[in-house]
Amino acid sequence: MSNTQFTPSITSRPVYPGLTSLGNVPAIMIADASGQEALKELAAADSSVMDQAHVLLVTTSPALADKLQDLRPASIETVSDLDAAVPSFERLLSTAKMGTQLYLAGAEGLIGFFSARALGSGLPQEAIQSEHRGPISRRMQCVHCKGVTEDVTTDPFTCSHCGLTLFVRDHFSRRLGVFQGVCVDAEVPGEVPETEEIQP
Repeated sequence: MSNTQFTPSITSRPVYPGLTSLGNVPAIMIADASGQEALKELAAADSSVMDQAHVLLVTTSPALADKLQDLRPASIETVSDLDAAVPSFERLLSTAKMGTQLYLAGAEGLIGFFSARALGSGLPQEAIQSEHRGPISRRMQCVHCKGVTEDVTTDPFTCSHCGLTLFVRDHFSRRLGVFQGVCVDAEVPGEVPETEEIQP
């Protein structure tokens, strides 16, 4: 599965150009089950990229971690979900050296989640690389109640916090790492368009 190509949209819509090795430099790499293939391809292009790489793999499958061990990263840790990865990620960021690169590969939710935290910790945007792999699902924030719904695949969708029917917008908040959803029937309650699958 290759890097997903998204239809051009508004300026705030993230673009994921793919991962490029910067050689043997300090690196934090985070991937999910789909994104780990991108890390393998990166290492196949330049094995030195793994020499100082600390890998966080977000998966419930230990077998995937075993496959990445063959790439010989400096360290590898498996975590069950995004929230479980936060303490390890914050520890790696707190000890990061000047010039550390952040490589993110996988679902848009993973990329947005860790990009926002990295930027909030002071890592510059130019030190973050990303490659989308896997399903076309989004982390959506309801602009009304501020709740975040994970893995949204349809437009419109129902906010998992307040129950409003929300329009899936391409507007993305880099600060929060989420797309923004607005009430689709605010003007005419109950007038909701037909539900469709989100397209890339």
